[in-house]
Amino acid sequence: MNRVTPKLLESVRHQSVESKVVPSLERRRLRAYAVMLLADGAMFHLCFALAAMLWEGRWWEPRAMLAAQAMLPAYFTIALYNRTYGVRALGDWLFASRQAVGALLVSAALINFVGFYTKTNEDFSRASVTLGLLFTAILLVALRRVQAMVIARQWDGRVTNRLVIDDGGSSFPFDGADRILAADYNLDPASHDPFMLDRLGKLLRNQDQVVVSCPRERREDWAFLLKCAGVYGEIVSEPAHSLGAVGVHRYDELDRTTLVVSTGPLGLRARILKRAFDVVVAGSALLVLAPLLIVVAVLIKLEDRGPVLFIQRRLGRGNQFFDMFKFRSMREDKLDHTGERSAGREDDRVTRVGAFIRRTSIDELPQIINVLKGDMSIVGPRPHALGSRANNKYFWDIDRQYWQRHCLKPGLTGLAQVRGHRGATEHEKDLTDRLQSDLEYIAGWSLRRDIEIVLRTVRVLTHENAY
Repeated sequence: MNRVTPKLLESVRHQSVESKVVPSLERRRLRAYAVMLLADGAMFHLCFALAAMLWEGRWWEPRAMLAAQAMLPAYFTIALYNRTYGVRALGDWLFASRQAVGALLVSAALINFVGFYTKTNEDFSRASVTLGLLFTAILLVALRRVQAMVIARQWDGRVTNRLVIDDGGSSFPFDGADRILAADYNLDPASHDPFMLDRLGKLLRNQDQVVVSCPRERREDWAFLLKCAGVYGEIVSEPAHSLGAVGVHRYDELDRTTLVVSTGPLGLRARILKRAFDVVVAGSALLVLAPLLIVVAVLIKLEDRGPVLFIQRRLGRGNQFFDMFKFRSMREDKLDHTGERSAGREDDRVTRVGAFIRRTSIDELPQIINVLKGDMSIVGPRPHALGSRANNKYFWDIDRQYWQRHCLKPGLTGLAQVRGHRGATEHEKDLTDRLQSDLEYIAGWSLRRDIEIVLRTVRVLTHENAY
């Protein structure tokens, strides 16, 4: 009879959680927005060309096309502002039609207003412009209806991933949402167990909306975990100041009210900018540094014939585990996979090549691969090993906000590092200083700041605490 061990139980839980991970719909939505933008632009020109053909007897008549081209930028600006290309517009074709036609009418009025004051109205044929607007409005609505049919057929009508976590609270019959019981996955919001947080992180991965129903005494803990996970989270609850709610959401059809307690640190535009920056910088760095990476790999191999890379489990975004790559700097028989012992000066585990690459931060360069994989970012809070301690305490035991630093992807460098907070964490202040910088970075993210941190990192590649 096989013995059931904690390790076996954790393996079974891990497998069951992995089966619950849903595919991301964000890229699919972005593609749909792009297609609609292109289709609307093409349709504008087609409708005004057709109107000119019917009224003027000339296809692609210059005055009609000038009106379309003048109106199109205003239409796109208003449509992007009024959520014509938004999540709700994908799921509700009537809403999408109202917003699109509204944007069309406002842009037409705006161009007419400008034309009146610049005395250029006479350059346009009123009849052909009116026909063009009518045809455009009809096709805008028709296109939204066709889009809804395509989504219903190819996406099963699902434009967002929604999850309800039942932790013993009142019922919440949310149509179209997945539902799990917290007890089935041993989810305890008051726990500091990294394995539990990893399970929760996997369950929340790719979810666009998470609703938790729990007893009153557990709401504050769940609110904190949702903030740490960096997801849009709601808790079925009466208003409560201690939860730090950022909004209230009423579900009239369910006769329920939820508190919005987390929205994620970055919006869609910011995430796209940050990811584009990561890919460009990491891809360029990999090409430029390839000769150095090869030379270091050869030197490590020649010194003791051991593996070139050291792969260690670290805590990443949403408190999920990931495998982080480093050049191996310690003897193979002395590797510390849990990170319980921080490296110090004159560390007997470090090889000769390892001492040099640690001192110059070259050992961190393989993490460029982690960035390209999407596990890490160029700039962000540095990922820590599970066994990391300060003053013989685990980091999360020193300050509970430690988990909140994981609402963003970990970084190859970060604000804490360029401020000199690196090396061994012998005292609790070593951790709290880094944590303060990490939370400051998350609260004030900007692409400009990422660029500044990368430039400042070049000046601190060698550091008195790098050993």
